[in-house]
Amino acid sequence: MHSEKSRTLALYRLERAKELIDDSRRLFESGSYKSSNNRAYYAIFYSMRAVLALDEVDFKKHSGVIQYFQREYIKTGVFDKSYSDIIMDASEIRNASDYDDFYLASKDEAIAQIEGAEKFYRAVEAFLKRIE
Repeated sequence: MHSEKSRTLALYRLERAKELIDDSRRLFESGSYKSSNNRAYYAIFYSMRAVLALDEVDFKKHSGVIQYFQREYIKTGVFDKSYSDIIMDASEIRNASDYDDFYLASKDEAIAQIEGAEKFYRAVEAFLKRIE
């Protein structure tokens, strides 16, 4: 059984993920594909952290969050392995969008990132509902 505090934090983080998806869409619509990619990644990141809140676990580095989620939730079959691809793709594209001076983010790529973030968000939302 999860504590009330951990459930509240999980729901808060999931709501933050939804806000980030909305931000990603607005940035996409304005043609800011790099920034849209960034917000889509963070939507996935906050969705992962929503799940980790239930375990009362958090990490200072993104890699720690990703590794824990992969180990405890994807490798164990709680989430399908396809979600690992979404995480890794979003992480790679976010890094390129944020740190590669000459990276050109495409419209199609940004659409794919938003769709991946939405799929990931819906999976986490369904997971949280199942365990209530």
